[in-house]
Order: sequence, then structure tokens, then C-alpha cells
Amino acid sequence: METPEKQKQEGAGYGYNYGGNYAGYSAVGYGYGDGGGGGAVQRSFQDYLLILRERIWYVVVVFLVVFSSALVYTLSQTKIYRSSATVQIFRRDPNVIQMQQVMDNDIRSAEDLNTQIKVLESASIIRRVAERITGDDLRAFLAPYEKSSADTAFVANILASNRKVVQTRLSLIVNITYDHPDRFVAAKVSNFFADEYLAHNTRLRIDDSRTAYDALNVTVDDQRKKVDQLADMLQAYKEKNNMVSLDSRKDIVNETLKAINLEANRAATALNGAEIRVNQVKEHRAKGIDLTDLPFIANQPAITTLVQQRSSQQIAIAQLRERYLPKYPKMVEAANSLAQTERELKKAIDSVCAQVESDYQSAVRNNEQVQEDLRKQKAESLDLDRYALQYTKLERDLKLAESILQTITGRARETSMTGSIQTQNARIVDRAAAAPESKPVTPNVPLNLGLGVVGGLGLGLAFAFFVAFIDDRVKSSFDIEGVVGLPLIGIIPQIKRMDQSEKAQIVVNNADRQVAEAFLTLHSSLRLKDESKAAKCILITSTIPGEGKSFTTTNLALTFAAHGERVLVVDCDLRKPNIHKSFKVENLKGVIDVCAGTSTLDEAIIKGLQPNFDVLPAGGRAKNPTQILNSKGFELMISDLRKRYDRVFIDTPPLAAVSDALIILPLVDGSIFTIFFNKVRRKAAQFSAKKLLDANVPNFGAVLNGLNLAVSGYYYAQYYDKSYKDYYVVMSKNEESDKDVR
Repeated sequence: METPEKQKQEGAGYGYNYGGNYAGYSAVGYGYGDGGGGGAVQRSFQDYLLILRERIWYVVVVFLVVFSSALVYTLSQTKIYRSSATVQIFRRDPNVIQMQQVMDNDIRSAEDLNTQIKVLESASIIRRVAERITGDDLRAFLAPYEKSSADTAFVANILASNRKVVQTRLSLIVNITYDHPDRFVAAKVSNFFADEYLAHNTRLRIDDSRTAYDALNVTVDDQRKKVDQLADMLQAYKEKNNMVSLDSRKDIVNETLKAINLEANRAATALNGAEIRVNQVKEHRAKGIDLTDLPFIANQPAITTLVQQRSSQQIAIAQLRERYLPKYPKMVEAANSLAQTERELKKAIDSVCAQVESDYQSAVRNNEQVQEDLRKQKAESLDLDRYALQYTKLERDLKLAESILQTITGRARETSMTGSIQTQNARIVDRAAAAPESKPVTPNVPLNLGLGVVGGLGLGLAFAFFVAFIDDRVKSSFDIEGVVGLPLIGIIPQIKRMDQSEKAQIVVNNADRQVAEAFLTLHSSLRLKDESKAAKCILITSTIPGEGKSFTTTNLALTFAAHGERVLVVDCDLRKPNIHKSFKVENLKGVIDVCAGTSTLDEAIIKGLQPNFDVLPAGGRAKNPTQILNSKGFELMISDLRKRYDRVFIDTPPLAAVSDALIILPLVDGSIFTIFFNKVRRKAAQFSAKKLLDANVPNFGAVLNGLNLAVSGYYYAQYYDKSYKDYYVVMSKNEESDKDVR
């Protein structure tokens, strides 16, 4: 429990914030806080149906307005007729003659087809069609338009806004449609578009062919000049380098080169043999070897004879030496003959060696000459090859230029021919015909009325839910339990007009049997739970004034008193006391006097107003209510009242305005929160309920007061139904009969 000092601080804060008097506190507390723990509760589908049932007239009114608007719009709209011409686009242009076209119009992909459709939609074709509409056709075309002009641009704008080009899916068929109030004009304009599309392609083909032909003629002239220039260059080169008969000259040079090359090989071979023989001679002389051992010397006839002769003489001398002495005349004669032969042999060998040397020198000179001739012939052959290379290049360029000239000339002729051949890349499959007069495309009556129905229902539902969204007053069990965060323990129906005293005692005077039964139900609900059943001191409060908290307090207290419990109602609304008015008693002494010590409880309590029922008034209006409620005397008074009575019901000011109820709350066993149907806003009720829950004092729940039975079926069908009313009426008649019998 909070200390009295803290209670005084909080009470003073709430009290002074609102000036100490709450005559105008009905505007306080809206929009406070975000709520407590009830946010987890979700609306069910039935909740949304209830929202709709309550606001069904919003839906009906909006539906009628939208549907009526759609109906008026449909009936007032000008009839528009639609005609359609069908065009087939060819995948490729027809080939009358196998020639290459200037422009490639083949349809190979969706992009190519879309390109043709964009051509159909182009401003160029629209302008051409506008130029076609003249005379009577133009007057019929412009007749439906108020601000019309025969200007081509104006006509083109109208054509563009009413013409549609639609491709038939998975085909090369295109539908050209046109809408117009005159069905015959619509058909004629649609055909104009189809014809102009074909004429447009023809013009493009002719223009492209003419342009290409002119360009090719310029190219032919340039190429012909180039051919003539290359021919002149080739002729000048032939004359300059004596290449009139290049092939025969090249053959002669090649044959000569072959002969010289063969001679050079022979000269090299002879030189090699002569060099070998000279080297052998030099080697034998250096070593002192007999030169006759060399075959080319020994094979000489003279040397062969001399060698044989010497051998014979040597044999003869050998034989004579056996018989004669060296000085013998025969020996001397034989020796002289041998010496003569050797001299002749040496002379013959020297002659052969000289001849070998001479042959070698001759071979060297011959080889050098042949090599020189070969070099010159090779140089001449290389020069001829160089000349031939340049000649071949010039000749090749000339042939290539002539080939290009021939190709361009042939292409120019083909282009000239293709431009004159009339072919189309599309054709008209179906020409547009006038639509039946009974079938305009606009207005589409079924569609418009269908949209009116759907739109009216949709907007009506949206408007109903929008009104429900902006209407944040507490009215449903979802609002109380899901948003405010308190259990709903009782519902008090709306009562008929009666004075305050009758309303305060409605459970005993039976002025409204349904209300009396509602309080009996509330009494039973409080006795079902241990906390509320054992509670001796109960505080009753509300969010704002006018929610029936005093009405609930007195009638609930009278209900407990009727069940045999001693009950006291304490008016703790010291700012605007109300209980004494409900029972038409004086408000001279009461809570203020008891707390101040100027009066006792026995003097202040008004007893015997009803069986087991007493009232303790406020005792006037207090200037400092929070100080009184925070005083020790007030705490002692409550403690004393607990001992005297079975139930003490305390009527307190609303929570949204002042904090008086929160000051009293720690001194009671529990609280009841009163909410008036469709009056207090959710945020304000949520904020006030959160204050009660944060005080750590049990809250027994919320009582919904002033439920309109006309809409009770929307929100509280589980509590009230028309059959209940009949039951109460029958029951009341039976009770009156019983009373008469008694």
C-alpha cells in the first residue's frame, strides 16, 4: 500500500491539473497512452460482420449513389461503334524474280513483328490517313465533335486517340480497329489505315530502291575510273621494264640460269680434281716420294715407257754386275744408258707436273668465270622476279577492280528492276464493315452496370469500415476486452426517460424489468469469483462524467441489500456530489465532516432508505478534496465502515479528469469500471483502465451501461435478443398477477 504522503502528492497532482473542480472534465483523457495488455486480442470474422450490420445503411446509400451514377453515365454516353480491318503480314516478301531486295523485310522474331506494328501506329501513317479524309467523309468524320477543325493536325489527333492496332496472339494477323459515333465512318477509316499501311510499304520500297540505285550509279562511275587508272598504270609499267612478253623472257632467263648452273657445277668439279692432283704432287715432292706412284703421272704413256725402260736397264745392270766389274765397258755403257733414261723420266715427270699445275690454274680461272656468269644470271633472274611481282600486283588489282565494277553494275541493274516490281509484304484479309446499329462498343451497358454494382459494394464496404475505423468509441465486447483490457462482467440496457431518483432505485421500484435483471446478473457475476465475493469495500468509477457510475453504484448496492447484506453507499465525489440527489436527501453532513472530525459516522449516515441500505453523502463540495481523501481521518472512516457493514460501495469521480479514485483505491478491496455504450473513446477508457490495473488492487471488470437494444444484436447477441424482451414482459405480467392474488 502506498504511503499517505505519496497519495497526497499524486492526488494533488491530478487535482490541480484540472483546477480542483471537474465541472468540465468530460474533455479530459482522450488519446492518453497506447493501452495495456489487451492488444493481443484479435478481431474475429464475426466482429467485422457486426461492424457491417451496424452500418449497413452506409453501404446501401453508397451503393445506390455509385450504381445510380454508373447508370446515368451509361445512359447519357454517346454510342460509339467499332470497325476492324484484318491485315496479314508476310514472313518474307514475295520473290517474283530471284533477286536480292534492297531492304530486308523478313519477319524472323517477335521484335520484327512488333516493328511492323509500330509502323502501323506511326504518326506518318496517321497523317496520311488524315489527308485521305476529304469532302463528305471529312464532314461526317467531324460531325460528332463540337469544337472541330478541318485542319490535318486536328484530324490526326482524333485518329490517334480512337485507333487501335491489336496483334492476334501466336499469328501474323493484325487487327486495325477504329471507334466513331458513325459506324460507316468507323469502317471507312479502318480501311483507310489498312490501305495506307500497304501504300506506305510500297512507297518505302520504291524510295529505297531509287536511293540505292542512285548511290550504286555513283559507285559504278567511281569504280570505272579506278579500273581505267589501274589499266594505264599496268601498261606504263610494262613499257618501262620491257615486259611486253614477260612469260617468254622469264623462260629464257630460267633456261640460261639452268645451263650456267650446270656449267658451274662442272667447273667446280674440275677445279676440285686439279687441286687434288696439285696437292698430291706437292706432298710427294716434300716427302721425296717417287712421283710415279701417282696414277695420273704413272699413266702417262711416255712415263710408262720410260719407267719400263728403266726397269729393264736396271735388270740388265744387275745381271752384268754379276759378271763384270763397274769399270767394265759394258758396265759403263749400261750405267750411262740407265742415267740417260732416268734423266728423260725426270724430265717427263716434270713436264707432267707442270701440266698438272697449268690445269689447276686453268680450272681456277674457269671456275671464277663461271661463278661470275652465274651471279649475273641470278641477279637478272631476281630483278625479273621483282618486276614480275609488281606487275602481278598491278594486274591483280586491275582484275579485282574489274570484278567489283561488274558486280556493282549488275546490282544496280537488279535494284532498278526490283524498284519497278509491285510486291507487298502484307495483304488485307478482311476489310472493315459497318458494325450493326444495335451493337455499339460504347457504352457497354452490362460492363458499366457490373462495375457500378461491384464499385458500389466495394466503396460502400470501404466507407463503412472507414467510418468504423474513425469511430473509436467503446461499443463492442472486443473494445472492452481487447482494447480497454478489462473483462466484461455486466451489461446494463438503456433505460427509458425517468427522473434521477427513479433511475437510482430502479432495481427496487421495477420501473424497467430488463435493467433490474441486468443488475441481478451483475450481482451473480461478482459472487462467482472469490476476490469479488469476499470484497467488503468496492470502488466504482468511470472514464468521463455521464457514464452512469452513480447509477451503477446505487442499483448494485440495492441489489446486494435485497439479498440480505448490510450495504452502505459512500459518496466520495467531493467535487460534484450526486448520491444525495438520487435519494432526495440532504447533503449537509457527510464524508467531509467525518474526516474533519466535526461529525460522527452515526450523525452523517442516512439510514433506512431501503431495507439493509444506508447512504453516507459527501457533505457538500470540498475545496481541497485530495487533501481530505489523503487524510488520516478518511482512512479511519473507511476502516470503521468495514466493521459496520457487509458491503461498502464508494462512488468516485471519473479517472480521466482527477485522481481522487486513485487516492481511494489502496483502501478498497477492488474496483468496478463503468463504461457507457458508444460514448467514451477507446484511448481514454484504455488509459483510465490502465491506471486501475497499475494500482495493484483487484479490478473485478467493466460494466457496460446504456446499451441500445436496437443494436444489441450487432455487438451483444449472446447477452440480449428480442426473445429476452418478450420473456421479461411475460414475467412482469405474471408477477403482477401474483401480487393481485396475494
